[in-house]
Amino acid sequence: MKTARTWAVALTGVDGHLVEIEADVSNQTPGFKIVGLPDKALGEAAQRVHNAVTNAELELTRRRLTVNLSPASLPKHGSGFDLGIAISAVATGGVLDAASIARTVHIGELGLDGRVRPVPGVLPSVFAAARAGFDRVVVPHANAAEARLVPGMQVRAATTLAEVAMWHGADIAVADVEPVTAAVAPRSVPEVLDLADVVGQEEAVEALIVAAAGGHHLLMSGPPGAGKTMLARRLPGILPPLTEDAALEVASIRSLSGAAVDVLDDMPPWEAPHHSASVAALVGGGSRGVRPGAIVRAHRGILFLDEAAEFSRVALDALRQPLESGSIDIDRAGFRARFPARFQLALATNPCPCGNYGVRGAECICPPIAIRRYSARLSGPLRDRIDIDLQVARVAASRATAPERSGTTTAQAQGRVQTARERAERRWTNTPWTVNAEVAGSYLRQGDLRLSTDVRAPLDRALERGLLTLRGYDRVLRLAWTMADLAEVERPGRDELGRALFLKKGLIA
Repeated sequence: MKTARTWAVALTGVDGHLVEIEADVSNQTPGFKIVGLPDKALGEAAQRVHNAVTNAELELTRRRLTVNLSPASLPKHGSGFDLGIAISAVATGGVLDAASIARTVHIGELGLDGRVRPVPGVLPSVFAAARAGFDRVVVPHANAAEARLVPGMQVRAATTLAEVAMWHGADIAVADVEPVTAAVAPRSVPEVLDLADVVGQEEAVEALIVAAAGGHHLLMSGPPGAGKTMLARRLPGILPPLTEDAALEVASIRSLSGAAVDVLDDMPPWEAPHHSASVAALVGGGSRGVRPGAIVRAHRGILFLDEAAEFSRVALDALRQPLESGSIDIDRAGFRARFPARFQLALATNPCPCGNYGVRGAECICPPIAIRRYSARLSGPLRDRIDIDLQVARVAASRATAPERSGTTTAQAQGRVQTARERAERRWTNTPWTVNAEVAGSYLRQGDLRLSTDVRAPLDRALERGLLTLRGYDRVLRLAWTMADLAEVERPGRDELGRALFLKKGLIA
């Protein structure tokens, strides 16, 4: 056999593209050349493959071997092509079943000793193979569990190159070799904290339930010790469990990040980056292979920014576009990677650098200009994208030492949230939306769900007086529908809209 073909997967973001690996032998000066727009890591595959094939006691041609990765215009990154390159190269000698390798997708990195090493992004790669019509894939032994999460795929877990060659018909003895394990720690499951531990703060707890029920973004402002972080950490526990499709999306992103993936977790993800995080840490980046940032890892879950005013303004403003679109595009020379980023944003901030501005009985030592500058770190356009702007005060001593606990537990709150989301999901059937926070403003302002003039009157006045932008107007409408879902009424009335307006701008209708 002079030419052999098999398949691998190139990832751009979470999107996988099938790549045909074509190996051809020619009567020219001996050598091993990989073409088809490989990056540096992939260009070095020639030496890894040569040593791995030799140590697996397989034969590689002594003539000129050219490996083409098609389509040639698609950038290819990483070492996950090693296994496919090695199999196609060995197959040019006629020792492997050409039909077998042509209908199999190979994913994995090779060690010099011939063992197959794990690579990130196996789950989205196997998904891409399944969508392209393939039903058989060979993956590293350490990645087998996540590959088997894709239904309908025949997954073979490879320990060595020799083992893979034997599966494709090579007459070779396979030694018993210890498989390479994934060099990552198992993912820790965040503890579910109970809302009943919150003392006082009934309004804040109710605002948290509203945010969870409608998928609304939340800003909590208040002095240190008021319980902002305590409240935010209880938000994931009251969210409904992820659907199977959403859990697969989250698992694919974890796989791209290099985290261990062995089961589908229905717990919404929780990301809480430190306030020193850069723009690249938040949105993702990298000069060669693009890695997902915190907003991508928070997809279908919560992104919590504690001490939000301490983040750089550039990093915070980088959140504005994904908050609107639900995705993030990262452009690099020659390619663009798109990641899903439909997260729920929760911010916590102090009123001033010392934290005592506006606190009864406390002395604020900050000059007025420092207070204004501190507040301005959360820009107007970013605040405009926040649905709920909540002021959190410290709990009085009499409440803190009272024997009774909060009247709302996490289980009760999650039940209310689940019921409200089911009502919203039924309403948005046959639309692209599932929660109120995603609904287009024009649909609520001009469609069949437009509220009556009498109900809208306070909201219209706020818009006319310049207290709200049109974006803020739409966000109040979305909040009002969430209030109606929690109250189990068909449409928002003056009461629901008034509470929504108060949560957004602190205005009394």
